Amino acid sequence: MSKHVPIELNLHQHSRVLEVSFDDGARFKLPCEYLRVFSPSAEVMGHGPGQEVLQIGKEDVNIAQITPVGNYAVVLHFDDEHNTGIYSWEYLYSLGANYEQNWQSYLKRLEEAGHQRKATN
Repeated sequence: MSKHVPIELNLHQHSRVLEVSFDDGARFKLPCEYLRVFSPSAEVMGHGPGQEVLQIGKEDVNIAQITPVGNYAVVLHFDDEHNTGIYSWEYLYSLGANYEQNWQSYLKRLEEAGHQRKATN
């Protein structure tokens, strides 16, 4: 049983942000790019530690559809055809609570790999 349960999910497609409000009062605004590059799918996470695949070129990605998975998660269908990650409530909460640290780590990994994010609108 998840200890963090969302009470509201709002997708702002124009700004490409998913806003998630939880029952404990926490509210997170999660960019679609962030959600895509931290997808819990095997395609992104790999099948074990050290097998993560760095996602590049996802600056303009958006969420086309959100599908519930039981009472514990959602599948985010991205417009780049990625839709295999199951985002549990706990994982979404963790992404929100650790956004700044995760994002800075991602930017550092991009830089170390010789990639630079393109400017977005």
